[in-house]
Amino acid sequence: MSKCKKCNIEVLDETERCPLCGSVLEQTDEVENMYPNVRIRTRKMTLISKIYFFCALLAEVLLIYVNVVTESRMWWSMITGLSLFYGYMLIRFAILGKTGYRAKAIVLTLIAVLMVIAIDFVVGYQGWSVNYALPAGIILIDVGIIVCMVVNRRNWQSYMMLQIFMIICSVVTLVLRLVGIVTVPFLALIAFAFSVFLFLGTLIIGDRRARVELKRRFHIR
Repeated sequence: MSKCKKCNIEVLDETERCPLCGSVLEQTDEVENMYPNVRIRTRKMTLISKIYFFCALLAEVLLIYVNVVTESRMWWSMITGLSLFYGYMLIRFAILGKTGYRAKAIVLTLIAVLMVIAIDFVVGYQGWSVNYALPAGIILIDVGIIVCMVVNRRNWQSYMMLQIFMIICSVVTLVLRLVGIVTVPFLALIAFAFSVFLFLGTLIIGDRRARVELKRRFHIR
């Protein structure tokens, strides 16, 4: 960076003379590190995630040992292990992950639902996880989609593919009902209806813009 004493201006270009008056420029000290170094924060979070993983692994091994020594009828240590794993996923995926917030929210919600189903099996399968937790998770994501569409009104059509994905997930609950795994279909039907009507409402209200988005996504001319 150079400075012209006569015009009292700073020149960023690598030139020896002022572009206004032609006077010889004086070299000034260059400013370094004008922007914050984001790598430092990323490295700190990566280190924290590694420390957490080591501590969680150590704690889980200890809890498994206590579970075995006490001769408990229930493997409660698996529940603590799943909780510690979810905490690790929050750090690595939600904080350090480079994917968008939509993908993070969906993946973390689905992982939470799968964890609840696993916990149901650990405590002695009663079916409450697939009867209530699974459809509740689908409804929760649908509500999140509505909130995101309201907040991001200019780009609301980008959430239509996510709506289709949630319809597929809700159909899974109905299939589980047909095979007898889901024994209380009330909440599953609500989740399916919620997902379908959310998509239909977006398609009808969105009109041409919604149809254009679907054609673009499915490469239809």
